[in-house]
Amino acid sequence: MSDGFDTEHWPTELKLRKAEKALEVSFDNGRQFVLPAEYLRVESPSAEVQGHGPSQKKVVAGRAHVGIMRLEPVGNYAVRIIFDDLHDTGIFSWRYLYELGERQEELWGNYLKALEKSGLSREPKRRG
Repeated sequence: MSDGFDTEHWPTELKLRKAEKALEVSFDNGRQFVLPAEYLRVESPSAEVQGHGPSQKKVVAGRAHVGIMRLEPVGNYAVRIIFDDLHDTGIFSWRYLYELGERQEELWGNYLKALEKSGLSREPKRRG
């Protein structure tokens, strides 16, 4: 995955769909993606999720119900997404958001396989 901040496609609109727990992103080439909050959270570009290299990527479990509290612009190249589990260290470049949209089916499938392989669940652990 690209972590560069150079971009080929610029977003024309970011629409936070709080009720659906999703981010809708429209790009200047006409592509539009609806990216669920859970997907964005588990694919966050933060070091906490990605580690410091491809072999260090962590499987983030228990985020089936995570939502997005707000978006904060980062320069003219990215957006910081603040999730309601208080994760806020991921800076999503326009290129990365486009890549997440383009590869959503593949990456989501890989995530579900990684959860299964690790014996983890999308559902949060029950307390008590």
